[in-house]
Amino acid sequence: MSATAEVPFSDLVRKPSDTVAKLERNPRRRIRLDRRDGEDLILEAAGRTEAEDEVLDMASRLFVSLVKNDLGARALLMALPEVFPWVKFLTTEGVRSFLVELVDTIRAAASVGNMAALEPVIAAWRDTAEIRSDPELFKAATMPLDGTDYGTVGPPGGQVSREPEAP
Repeated sequence: MSATAEVPFSDLVRKPSDTVAKLERNPRRRIRLDRRDGEDLILEAAGRTEAEDEVLDMASRLFVSLVKNDLGARALLMALPEVFPWVKFLTTEGVRSFLVELVDTIRAAASVGNMAALEPVIAAWRDTAEIRSDPELFKAATMPLDGTDYGTVGPPGGQVSREPEAP
């Protein structure tokens, strides 16, 4: 696969024609805009992006179709360790649950054209596998709680009121 061309973001502003020419010469029809003051950006030909979106949608429908029948689901289950080696540490039921959640999330994310929701699903299952791989972590995570009530948990970064509730 060809590498993505990189240009400073300022080139797009100062020399837009040259930057677009680099985009059109690049076999991937994509350039990376390097920014000093923020996350780098990708500039890509619209037709290329639309084609990738169509392929992603088709692939997600293919995965959904495969998990709906025993042979397809079995093939995907057998392929998971190749793609995600850490599934070795999940239970058999955990591997199946991961596959279902993965395929459902791929389908939902493809339907809105944004795959960002996929990363937290994979990360959560990878974290579960990590806990199961370490006997001390697993023991700590599965130890019965002592029944202590630590109060209401609020939203991340939010403050929780400590006022008693009215009877």
